[in-house]
Amino acid sequence: MPSYSIGQAAGLLGVSSETVRRWADGGRLRMDRDGAGNRAIDGVSLAAFAAGRAAGTHPVSPGASVSVSTSVRNSFAGIVTAVRVDDVAAQVEIQSGPHRLVSLVTRETVEELGIEVGVTVTARVKSTHVHVDLS
Repeated sequence: MPSYSIGQAAGLLGVSSETVRRWADGGRLRMDRDGAGNRAIDGVSLAAFAAGRAAGTHPVSPGASVSVSTSVRNSFAGIVTAVRVDDVAAQVEIQSGPHRLVSLVTRETVEELGIEVGVTVTARVKSTHVHVDLS
């Protein structure tokens, strides 16, 4: 399972690294130490926190700024918060800062790319289609 540094988590949540540290120190975001002793957040916990925060159960701290990074290519870096797979298709939910994106892709794509909850991806929006790339 992937894990993320404070800076990576901050980028995915659209907040500063200091905000992530305060959330962890305050017990709102679970953080452990990796093998090298660095603070790390496991991908599943980060995905749950991002989804909860977007749903309003983990509100932004007072005074914290939320920024969204987009490019002219309409790319949204985010973390996978849910994957629903059936026989042929799959639904992938991505939290990119305050934005929740949902993409319908084939089951084969999910399996080949190893898309699962907690993995970082980049959603690329083109017209009415959203393309998902591993980060």
